[in-house]
Amino acid sequence: MEINHYEFEYGEYGETIGIQINLRGFDVLRFNNISKGTAFTIDERHKLKLSGFLPPRVKTLEEQVKSSLSIIEEKKTDIEKFIYIRSLYDRNVILAHAVIASDITKFLPIIYTPTVGLACQKYSSMFRGANGIHFYPGNIDYAEYVLRNYTDQDIGIAVVTDNQGILGIGDQGAGGIPICLGKLMLYTQGAGLAPWHCLPISLDVGTDNEELLNDPNYLGWRNKRLRGEEYYTFIEKFVTAFKKHFPRTLCQWEDFSKQTAFTVRDKYLKELISFNDDIQGTGAVALAGILAAMKVKKEKMPDQVYLVNGAGAGGVGIAEQIWTELVEQGMDEKEASEKIFTMDSKGIVTLDRKIEPYKMKFAKDPKALTWLTSPEDNTILNLIKNEKVTVLIGTSGQPGLFTKELIHAVGENTDRPVILPLSNPTTKAEAVPQDVYDWTNGKALVATGSPFEPVHYNGRDYRIGQMNNSFVFPGIGLGVVASGASEVLPVFFSAAAHAIAGFVSEQDLEDGILFPPLDQLREVSLEVGKKVGAEAIKANVTQMGCTFSKFKHNNDPERLNILVDKIRWSPRYFNQA
Repeated sequence: MEINHYEFEYGEYGETIGIQINLRGFDVLRFNNISKGTAFTIDERHKLKLSGFLPPRVKTLEEQVKSSLSIIEEKKTDIEKFIYIRSLYDRNVILAHAVIASDITKFLPIIYTPTVGLACQKYSSMFRGANGIHFYPGNIDYAEYVLRNYTDQDIGIAVVTDNQGILGIGDQGAGGIPICLGKLMLYTQGAGLAPWHCLPISLDVGTDNEELLNDPNYLGWRNKRLRGEEYYTFIEKFVTAFKKHFPRTLCQWEDFSKQTAFTVRDKYLKELISFNDDIQGTGAVALAGILAAMKVKKEKMPDQVYLVNGAGAGGVGIAEQIWTELVEQGMDEKEASEKIFTMDSKGIVTLDRKIEPYKMKFAKDPKALTWLTSPEDNTILNLIKNEKVTVLIGTSGQPGLFTKELIHAVGENTDRPVILPLSNPTTKAEAVPQDVYDWTNGKALVATGSPFEPVHYNGRDYRIGQMNNSFVFPGIGLGVVASGASEVLPVFFSAAAHAIAGFVSEQDLEDGILFPPLDQLREVSLEVGKKVGAEAIKANVTQMGCTFSKFKHNNDPERLNILVDKIRWSPRYFNQA
């Protein structure tokens, strides 16, 4: 007797889905979404014609996880661990996610930043097998046909990169797709969106990275990057095909560079269900940290002065989210802008300079800066002192930029300076938390973009909260997919920030810690997802429910919460008790 389907459940509410399997024998083992490897029971081995193709012993998922963890421990470097987990994913999706879920704090830096940056650089040389979709000038004209041929068609989220602004290491050509793979693993770990509802896409428009162009192993389209009209025509062809084939799928733009990131985001805000995590996700997670800091300081955001040093996509995204929150808290739009300063490699962003359009919103009139009388005055220290900066944010990628003198200057303006060195990886952080604590006698409120060891101060260890975008984007995706939102609204990111800040425990706030621990990622994502979904219902941009669930929320927030729980997937085998 042959088995023709497995039945498994989504979430604790038990929505049962039948998966039809027409494969038999080795083909079952090669299909990573359903393969259990040595966990196939004797009965299943007979029904699926696997008898004799596996060793006799049947292992449980828990035993497989334990074995995999022991193998990972033997790996000497994080990139070796990354390769093992990815190869495990290609064989057995459920086991790979069960391994990651066993210690998300430990594995997050391996499956995503910082290790994924090295994986991008080594992509061509360590290529093992196909993952996701690669569009390039040779196939973009029949993009819809390519999308239609992809194995999984019930897609909830696609992460799409043009490979140019990869994690501070720049243009990686075809090598950027591991970024998409890593992000989608976190959508599964945090939001609980099953791997077969996730699609990684690379838009390979060439590369200006000479090292790649001269590498005989390079797997990408070996040409200089498309620019101008050619580039935007390529993007338009992709968007047209994607929207036609996946009209209700969320598209997350990932690691586009500076002006291009804003141009693409803004052009397709209404045309696609889309957002840019580097801009909006970064802005939301930074706002969450600031909101938590205000709870510690017992002050309000309109009473602060903000300096974002590093006016790239992430930095301006942070400035945008701070501005939005200030306006929502009752400030006049012009007054809110006056509270926010941005700096780039040339100093304060001012209107008398030739600057990219995306920097214009927070560019200052130099005449209003009465203390700025000569080019020599245009320094971060002078800005902090003269404008009374109380919240210092680093997105510049310049290690050690926040010196003792700068931190002291911020401390002169407030009893509890908020210092946020957010650049990744750890080696590029603008300050080391231990130094900031020491320089301010433990008064500074610190969070970082990369993981740091706890700070030892005054006889105690203090965990350093990590401003990791993984607290934001999985929940955004969950809320959008579950609600069936037809667009991604700015209020979604405000809701996410408040949800994250609300997750910081009273004890952590008392200790000056601004973020929950990463091992609460799944719980935080659930709360963010429900808050985002509720905002979508409130804004009347929903379509009654998720595309891959029969249960509909009918614009009822309580039913939405049930639906969110229903569609959340956990790594367990089909038919597992």
